[in-house]
Amino acid sequence: MANLHLNVSEVLDHISLDCVIFGFHDNELKVLMLRLKHTNAYALPGGFLKHEETLEQAAERTLKERTGLDNIFLKQFKVFSDPNRDKLKKDNPEFLKNEPPEVVAFFNKRFISVGFYALVEFSKVDPQPDALSEACEWISPFADVEMFIDHKDIIDKALTTLRIQLNQQPIGLKLLPRKFTMPQLQKLYETILGRELDRRNFQRKILSYKILNKLNERKTGGAHKAPFLYEFNRESYKQALEDGLSGIW
Repeated sequence: MANLHLNVSEVLDHISLDCVIFGFHDNELKVLMLRLKHTNAYALPGGFLKHEETLEQAAERTLKERTGLDNIFLKQFKVFSDPNRDKLKKDNPEFLKNEPPEVVAFFNKRFISVGFYALVEFSKVDPQPDALSEACEWISPFADVEMFIDHKDIIDKALTTLRIQLNQQPIGLKLLPRKFTMPQLQKLYETILGRELDRRNFQRKILSYKILNKLNERKTGGAHKAPFLYEFNRESYKQALEDGLSGIW
């Protein structure tokens, strides 16, 4: 296992951060996760706060390392402070195999983690693992897999936040490609909400916001009567969010 080369003197004790990076691909919501070495567990990309950093700067640095992207949409959503949240980590002696004693001692301290969620366009991400992981890959937030410590709970809380903020944040703008179909947009909302929406009602409501431009082209490679493509009107979208999108889904 590659050594972390973590200089524990550069980071603060007891404060960590975990990033729930959402993407949307093949009509499915995905979360970018690390597949850890020596275990069957998946972990969220995260890190520690350096002495001269803000939490937001630390999260941006972590996202850059994992995705290769700058200027990602990023929101802090919850602090996770259960005294027992690190128990699984401490019960797994293989997790820090081959790391020096000072790094093992640092990881085995109690950490309060600040959760951030990020929205990225799937096609632009170049996932990168770290020294503790075999791979960095997209999985479903609903996948029945083993999660590291409380990371399943962190994902669930991030998804709940997305549902609450559907009318407050540019979720579609950040997760969809520049050109998309109405069915793709509806499927994104349905996936986040966890339920089906009536097609006509959804289209009528989303068009009433006046945040979409209908393009004079259809999706290629589909059915005989392929759906029209749309794009977000960024200025209208920004203004609509400032004014507050009305209604619930």
